[in-house]
Amino acid sequence: MSLKLSRRAFLGSAAIAGAATILPSRWALGATQSKTLTIEKRTIEVLGKAANVYGLAGPDGRQGLFLGADEPFAVTLKNQLDVDSIIHWHGQTPAPGLDGVAETGYVQPLAAGETREYEFAPRPGTHWMHSHHGLQEQRQLAAPLIVRTHEEEATDVQDVTVLLHDFIFRSPEDILSDLIGTTAVGEEGMAMGGMAMPGMESGSVMGGTSMMAMDLNDVQYDAYLANDRTLQDPEVFRTERNGRVRLRLINGAASTAFWIELGATRGTVIAVDGNDVEPVAGSLFPLAQAQRIDLLIDIGPGSIVPVFAQREGGRERTGVILAAPDVTIPRFSERADNEFGPVDLSLEARLRAKSNLEARSSSKSSVMLMGSMSPYAWNIDGNVWPNARPIKVQQGERVELEMMNHSMMAHPMHLHGHHFQVTSINGTPLAGAIRDTVLVPPMGRITVAFDADNPGRWLFHCHNLYHMATGMMGEVRYV
Repeated sequence: MSLKLSRRAFLGSAAIAGAATILPSRWALGATQSKTLTIEKRTIEVLGKAANVYGLAGPDGRQGLFLGADEPFAVTLKNQLDVDSIIHWHGQTPAPGLDGVAETGYVQPLAAGETREYEFAPRPGTHWMHSHHGLQEQRQLAAPLIVRTHEEEATDVQDVTVLLHDFIFRSPEDILSDLIGTTAVGEEGMAMGGMAMPGMESGSVMGGTSMMAMDLNDVQYDAYLANDRTLQDPEVFRTERNGRVRLRLINGAASTAFWIELGATRGTVIAVDGNDVEPVAGSLFPLAQAQRIDLLIDIGPGSIVPVFAQREGGRERTGVILAAPDVTIPRFSERADNEFGPVDLSLEARLRAKSNLEARSSSKSSVMLMGSMSPYAWNIDGNVWPNARPIKVQQGERVELEMMNHSMMAHPMHLHGHHFQVTSINGTPLAGAIRDTVLVPPMGRITVAFDADNPGRWLFHCHNLYHMATGMMGEVRYV
């Protein structure tokens, strides 16, 4: 079965909430041939064992999709699994029926063996794509989605892309079952409540006038992967002599936030979530789930630069190696000497967008992020999906959205179909980065602003997979 989807098919009806079906249509994007993406089963090696996982193979066999400047997003998506699936184009802003989700009612998941075509003009930058069906993202159904610009193609800089993930040999359904204390849920559905296990690890943060326990790391994983590999056998990227690398790091983990550590080397942040920022130099950078960071790193003669991604609140890490020609690569431990604390907003507070939203009057909305580890249940404003209260907006307006975290766990909040500017951290205004995912720390408060320029129904949720699965998902709805 094959279905043709294009942006034009949705422009006239995108604001109609809950549209069940869309008539197929064709949008001419030039002579570019459609690229095939295949949702597949594959086997990788983790800790010396064979691991059966899912994948998203591009036309050249690599995991992911890499587009050049001005190249349209013209994709034939094939589901070769024996179960339903659907792929969300994270960071892209097409019409709602092309977003790659089924929860808003525009389309259904791809059945086993089904083929579906997508066409739209892509947004440049470092993005990614992942399953938005059940818990498949935990089964490594995620891959890079890179769209380069003419400026990037004209520079003498080596492009390196790294997808980070967390891995466990157990099934994600069993993991969720343990978290909520019920019998296992099937891949086709998501649990919405029940009793829970207590928090596994904790740090401490200031809440009100007293210290309160902060919850970290819902799941204890077997390994952490960078491009499907651990530090037992890391991927090594050889550079030219005196080379410069644009390192595109994508946190595709289901529920793990990382610290990116360069050791004695300093890198420069030039973009986050696919959007340019004013340069910020450093050697240690926080990266929450679903966020991306682009770093410029110079590799001197004879240099080796290990790029580590270390789990927050722990010593476990993964990574890749950037190395000058002919340098012998030593072995690096999968456990760091020291722990880092919780991923925080230390970088967020320093980031400034290269291009700010134009100043204008705005409407204001607010949401409360709520829940706990025991019972293990998460929500927005006390409501769980699909019974969430929609954030109602009108086409053309500027929207300020305040997110208040009333829980003791951080939540990386992602808005589909839009990018927003971070405008306030805990009440302190700033002209921050343009993003599609922002971390809201425990008892913290983040305000973002976006233009309502893409009519329809758009998911808004925590990008910790198990938080979303237990109810922390809502929507922005145009009225």
